[in-house]
Amino acid sequence: MNETFTLPRELTKRIDAAGYYPAFVADVLDIAVAGEQVTDFLVHGETTFDSESIRRHLSVLVLTPTRLVFVHADDHGDDLNPGDDMPVPAPAAHGVATSEAVPLDSVRTVMLTHVVADPAKYRSGGLGREMTLTIGWGGVARVDLEAASCPDPNCDADHGYTGTLTGDDLAIRISADAEGTGAVADALRFTRSLSAATARTAGR
Repeated sequence: MNETFTLPRELTKRIDAAGYYPAFVADVLDIAVAGEQVTDFLVHGETTFDSESIRRHLSVLVLTPTRLVFVHADDHGDDLNPGDDMPVPAPAAHGVATSEAVPLDSVRTVMLTHVVADPAKYRSGGLGREMTLTIGWGGVARVDLEAASCPDPNCDADHGYTGTLTGDDLAIRISADAEGTGAVADALRFTRSLSAATARTAGR
């Protein structure tokens, strides 16, 4: 039996406004939310460029009382056959949307990086025009390594490597210059909601 769930009107309006296959994205998100109450959300569109193509991406983050639900959608076009210098016949362009639902008690980190243009002139409440929201729940980790050293300038021994292990499941960069000040405000609001929700879960 097929069940039909309903997303909040404001959320579907934001997905429509993003202009990236809204019916497709909304259906994928609707299935992942599975009828739970949506307490907050963030819709973030991005266009990336390389030497051969332009690709669109859309990320939708939804907070429910028990889960963080994430849907990422992007375009896929022509590719080369591995080891073949000639392109294969061009398939029809297609979109791919993937959903993931993470229990709130599994969210380990909510990291927010702010960028301000002139920190010496910063005034309270400004918080800059660019930020990156990074959320980690242990699904993906990044290792940054560098050669270890010692304080002796004459030492030429091999001290191996040192590094850091960072959770990096989801990272979203929001720029007011590219997307408007409203996008930064939306991201700040959602981050506050997510941080509060994970704090409540951790306190149980």
